[in-house]
This record gives sequence, structure tokens and C-alpha cells, in this order.
Amino acid sequence: MKTTRLLAASLVAATLSVTVASAEEHGAPQPPREKWSFAGMFGRFDQAQLQRGFQVYREVCSSCHGMSLVRFRNLSEPGGPGFSANQIKALAAEYKVKELNDSGEEVERPARAADAFPSPFPNDKAAAAANGGKAPPDFSVLAKARTYERGFPKFLTDAMPLVGYTEHGVDYIHAILTGYEDPPAGKEVPAGTYYNKYYPGHLIAMPKPLSDGQLTYAKNDKGEPVVPETVDQYAKDVGAFMAWTAEPHMMARKALGLRVILFLIVLSGLLYYVKKRIWAKVGGEVHGLQPELHKTY
Repeated sequence: MKTTRLLAASLVAATLSVTVASAEEHGAPQPPREKWSFAGMFGRFDQAQLQRGFQVYREVCSSCHGMSLVRFRNLSEPGGPGFSANQIKALAAEYKVKELNDSGEEVERPARAADAFPSPFPNDKAAAAANGGKAPPDFSVLAKARTYERGFPKFLTDAMPLVGYTEHGVDYIHAILTGYEDPPAGKEVPAGTYYNKYYPGHLIAMPKPLSDGQLTYAKNDKGEPVVPETVDQYAKDVGAFMAWTAEPHMMARKALGLRVILFLIVLSGLLYYVKKRIWAKVGGEVHGLQPELHKTY
């Protein structure tokens, strides 16, 4: 018993030391956990927030980041921003896409609802040349591709069934967008980089993309913004939109999963009832044969 306890204590100490070393290596604090409407087993996307997030992407982020896995028509599908067919048609017509004509020549035409969002750059090399030597990542699945280490023991609760937490990607994105600040005294920031307290190493090549009052949101009946027009709100809205682009059928998946769980619960109850009924008869027959067995012996 004593040996087992010593081994367990050694394992915990080693895990904690690895976590601390990892944090020191990355040189950045962990992003704070935010509250998201789509988190958890019963989470759902906020349609108004997705529309605001698309506005942030379109007016700010789309100048550098593409969204090649999302098609215009996806914005009108259930569980998404909920744009109408006419809105999608008008939106797509504002973009130009290239295709080959019957002669094999590349021509431009207005985009259609079935087209994917065109990239702001003709190719990756052009994107890298325009952004300090590194092409900006595609927005489509960035919320799933980005994450951070939670360390011990928090990673254990994240993996728990039904109550696990999988929104680390959007937490990270929100933290990066709100983490720009002046460098501390003595911290040298090379040209072409910017100080961000949540970015690993603190030096990021992307300039601060958002500022308070940069975008104008829809107003209510009193002419007031429905939500604050701040960097924090912009970051939350575009983060939620990126969570949707990474998993546009999340709400349908969760609804199906809930139905499956309810079905399995009912099925388990029926199987237990049938088992009791069948084995009750078998048990009765066995007990009825016991006196005859005694007589035989």
C-alpha cells in the first residue's frame, strides 16, 4: 500500500512538473475559459451571433484569411447564420471566381450560391509575400486546429463524458484577438512583430486586427447597438462564427446523439425486463426439479 502511494505521488509530481515546464517553454498564460452558447451537450449556436461573426469576418478578416471549405449556400442551412436564399444570392454576386471556359481559358464570373468563398490571394506564395513571408491560415477549420494544453488535472475534466469541454480552440482565438498590449519594460519587439500576452513566445506577426468601435452592429428600436461594439465582443462573435465553420452540423449531431442516448436507455430497460421474465421461468423450472433430483440420489 505504501509503495502504491509513493508511486502515485511520484506520477502526480512528474505530471505537474511537465505541465509547468510546458507552460514555461511556451511562455504564455493559458487563455481564460469563456462562456459559449454552443458549449456542452445541449449547446446551440446563437444565430444573431453567427451573423455578427460573419460581419466581422467579411469586413476585417477576409482581406487576409480565406474560407475555402465554406460555400455561400452553407450560410442559409439550418443551424447556421440563417440568411435567406435571396440574401445568399446577392452576397455571392458581390464576389468573383475564376473558372475555365470551353476553350480552356481562365475567365472570371460572378460567384453563385454553390461556390466556395474565394481566397483573397491567387496562391499561397502570393499570400506569404503579402504577409511577411507566411501565408495566413484558412478560416474554415481553424477553431478545431488551434488549441492549448490545459495541464493536470484540468485535462481530466475536459475528457469526462457528457460534461467534457471541447471549446479550447475558440477560447484560444478569443484570447489572441484580445491579447494585444504594450510589451513590458525591457522586452524587445522586432520589426514586423507585435506583442501578444497569450501567443506562445508573445511575438506574433499578425497586426492587431480589431479595435473598439471599428464595426457598426445592427441597432435596436431605440437606435442603440444590440451588443457592445468592443474588441471583446467582436472577438467572441467571430470566434463563434469560426466554431460554426469548423462544425456546421454540430446542432444536428448533438440532437442525434441525444436521441440515441434516450433510445439506448429505453432499450436497456426493455432488455432488463425481458431478461427478468425469461429467467424467472427458467429459475422456476429448475427449482421444481430439485425434489426429483433428491429422490434420485
